[in-house]
Amino acid sequence: MASDKTASAEDTRSSRVIRVVFLALLLDLLGFTLILPLLPSILDHYSQIGDSVYQSLQSIVDWFRGAVGVPMETKYNSVLFGGLIGSLYSLLQFLSSPITGALSDDYGRKPLLLLTTVGLIGSYILWAFSRSFSIFLLSRVVGGICKGNVSLCTAIVADLPCPKARNKGMAMIGVAFSLGFTLGPLMGAYFALKLKDAEMFYQGPAMLAVLFSLGDLIFIFLMLPETLQKDSKVTECNAERPNSKNESSESSGIQQSGDLLYPVALFNFTAVTRTENPPSEQKMQNLKMLGLVYFTYLFLFSGLEFTLSFLTHQRFQFSSMQQGKMFFFIGITMAVIQGGYARRIKPGHQIQTVSMAIVSLIPAFLLIGMAWNLTLLYSGLFLYSFAAAIVVPCLSAQVSGHGSASQKGTVMGILRSLGALARALGPIVTSSVYWLAGAELCFIASSAFFIVPLVLLRRLKRQKEE
Repeated sequence: MASDKTASAEDTRSSRVIRVVFLALLLDLLGFTLILPLLPSILDHYSQIGDSVYQSLQSIVDWFRGAVGVPMETKYNSVLFGGLIGSLYSLLQFLSSPITGALSDDYGRKPLLLLTTVGLIGSYILWAFSRSFSIFLLSRVVGGICKGNVSLCTAIVADLPCPKARNKGMAMIGVAFSLGFTLGPLMGAYFALKLKDAEMFYQGPAMLAVLFSLGDLIFIFLMLPETLQKDSKVTECNAERPNSKNESSESSGIQQSGDLLYPVALFNFTAVTRTENPPSEQKMQNLKMLGLVYFTYLFLFSGLEFTLSFLTHQRFQFSSMQQGKMFFFIGITMAVIQGGYARRIKPGHQIQTVSMAIVSLIPAFLLIGMAWNLTLLYSGLFLYSFAAAIVVPCLSAQVSGHGSASQKGTVMGILRSLGALARALGPIVTSSVYWLAGAELCFIASSAFFIVPLVLLRRLKRQKEE
């Protein structure tokens, strides 16, 4: 009877944590995505005023355009320049995410989440008053360094003791992403049009981003409980975890800087193995394999996602509004799948579900690459949205089961870092293939390469069976 009451109380607490994390992350992502539809216009603005820093970076874009054969069109220039800034942002995430996660293992999730949110507020204030491109770029650099909310929120969900709750929490994080990337850009475009000052059209969305982040800061401070458990045992739902006697008091802390910055160390999760009570060798092998699957999937996926704008503009002459409608369709489809299906996937079926989702990406990108009408395009986009809604939440939930209670921040921070590295490199490689070899060959070849994460998943399954 007492155990039933304890389990019920734990379920109630987990549900409350998931709701708070969902709302906090949604506020964060709404502020973050306001800039997305404005980026081409912002870049055009700095180009027209002859900003010297902008012109210097433009020369890099021009070199890349000439090297891979991108046509001399304003639309393509905006996509390439935006991709350059996006890669910079992802590289900063690659550097900062493991450090943020490890710090949260020492000082708690909530203090670090408050600190990174304050940093984001500062980046949005810089954006609001960025009359020069150097200030705008500084705002993106500050934002990239401080954008630790996602990895910290996944660490908070990873702190939950029940695998079922962790799975639901990761799915709800996915829903927050889908809604944020669906609603945020629409709000950004709306508030930019409402501002009368043509030269400072971005100031309205920037101040709205400040308000979202300020609201997020207050909400986290008042509503989010600290989930890091350093002085008490963490028990699984109806299951005893290995080495539970020693998991209660450990803290992975900040290891050698190389463990949190060098790619090889990150792929090996070295910062986790250097603790006094590291996971078993089998668990570490599984964790490394999951990290490799996560990286290869996002490397391929983010590259093809980036080239979608090239394909729809080149083949279907999509306007910015049509592009917005396409991404709205993707976002809503993902939110429905994550809210209705992904969060109900049982922990024991996650790897099988991820494999099924990645398999669906092969026909998805074949349809998109060979689509010459909107019916084929949107059929491919539906399969694409299905996979996008499932793979990352399920892999994150699988990774969240590794490491002791005081290592979760480091584990999830490293995972987030690997994803950021994939998102920094994938678009550069895939867009080069797109323009050098053509859209059809790019999408066909890339879809074939999804066999790589499938093979890795099969090896992971075999490792677990052994």
